[in-house]
Amino acid sequence: MTERFDVIIVGSGPGGGAMAWKLAQTGKRILMLERGEYLRRGRENWDSKAVFVDAAYQAPETWYSSRGDTFHPGLHYFVGGNSKFYGSVLLRLRERDFDTIRHPDGISPEWPVKYDVFEPYYQAAEELYHVHGLRGEDPTEPPSPKPYAYPPVSNEPRIQQLFDGLKRIGHHPFHLPVGVLLDEKDGQPLPHSPCVRCDAFDGYPCPTNGKADAQIMTVDPALRDYPNLTLMTGAYVDRLLTDASGRSVTGVEVLRGDARETYSADIVVVACGALSSALLMLRSANDKHPNGLANGSDQVGRNYMRHNNSTVMAVSKVPNPTRFQKTLGLNDFYFGSDDWDYPLGHIQMVGKSDGVQVHGEGLPKFLHWLPEMPFDYLAKHSIDFWLTAEDLPLAENRIYYKNGKVHLDLTETNMEGLKRLKHKLRSMCDDLEIHPHLFDRALYLGKNTPIGGTAHQSGTLRFGTDPATSVLDLECKAHELDNLYVTDASFFPSIGAVNPTLTIIANALRVADHIAARLN
Repeated sequence: MTERFDVIIVGSGPGGGAMAWKLAQTGKRILMLERGEYLRRGRENWDSKAVFVDAAYQAPETWYSSRGDTFHPGLHYFVGGNSKFYGSVLLRLRERDFDTIRHPDGISPEWPVKYDVFEPYYQAAEELYHVHGLRGEDPTEPPSPKPYAYPPVSNEPRIQQLFDGLKRIGHHPFHLPVGVLLDEKDGQPLPHSPCVRCDAFDGYPCPTNGKADAQIMTVDPALRDYPNLTLMTGAYVDRLLTDASGRSVTGVEVLRGDARETYSADIVVVACGALSSALLMLRSANDKHPNGLANGSDQVGRNYMRHNNSTVMAVSKVPNPTRFQKTLGLNDFYFGSDDWDYPLGHIQMVGKSDGVQVHGEGLPKFLHWLPEMPFDYLAKHSIDFWLTAEDLPLAENRIYYKNGKVHLDLTETNMEGLKRLKHKLRSMCDDLEIHPHLFDRALYLGKNTPIGGTAHQSGTLRFGTDPATSVLDLECKAHELDNLYVTDASFFPSIGAVNPTLTIIANALRVADHIAARLN
């Protein structure tokens, strides 16, 4: 079967969804291919055992590490992609993140396109995803001529107490910019608000459709408003075909059940996620591209980054009955501290622990023998933090096929920054009526992010001006092909220390403008 479109978009996550939403407005005929289906909404969406312990929604795949160990990547194949499970914190990269940054383990490279180019697209992305925030609280916040279009999500009383305490001891906490469909008054959601401020927001799919994910904010609205857009689910893109010259993608081979179908378009946009997009390029090798499509530079799959993340639980000396905890951030150590000249990273709240998470892996193993360990009691006193430090784009950190199996090589970098960031948090806790010991919540992306923690995947098809050292040009078109673009986090040359999703959306809108002009 062969059918032709103006544009084919592979993937329905933040990069693919934003591209589809923007290009659908051109009236051109667009096909979006998604390997998954719509995620079923139900009570189990809020079940922490199903989500975190049983990994009921995670892709049932086995990958291999460089040591030969097996692991299950943290990938989710649904309409909306991994954004169905993200924490919906949508931060801009800091302006300095676009420049060269020195770390003790090496250099975080400069971006070939600077913040000033991205700024209007950041603004558009924030408005598109209903980001709630307050400009001016965070000293590292990059410049913007406009306020957030939506007011910040309010802190619940225990988090407001933490917010005030941090300010009292000289820090600069800020309201996290959260993408959420929430209207509230006096800290309570109004009756018409899709978001109900539940305690199962971060890392869970949202059964009320209150989270601003790619399905809710871009895919479904575009399908509703623009009949020229077609979504095909259960459609795994096996490979991309080219003409005899190797310069143009002429076909997209799709597996749907037992059937193999081919679709074609003037322009093909790949947005499967940094890991899956690189694998698609490698699967698409042909005579003109023997090492993988667009891989004359041997950079496809290399320079993989995923942040140095750590999710930790502190124990408050007073109860913490907070439900919607993900409202506070701190960047005071983002670019360094008074006792270290290198960047440490970013601190934000993470979803509230419950007894199942604490019992599962939240406490050190040596405590599990205790027969009456009060897991629910500890969870009621928990205050939970997500720490992010930058890792570096090493060429040897890469995803590839070996003997038909997916391998992911990863050497950790810049772990000292994360270690020092934990120490800073521990010191602050000691001053804030919080027990200074921090328990690693290994269940949620894990203790110092194991190799299977792929939530912030990026960098495998980086953009640049030199085809010898990059895969994509400055408009995220493959150097070696005339009609192939990539709009997920593959293009990142470095990752900074904030959540990458807003930059993915902003860049997709930027590239969509370029493609729209080309289609006219």
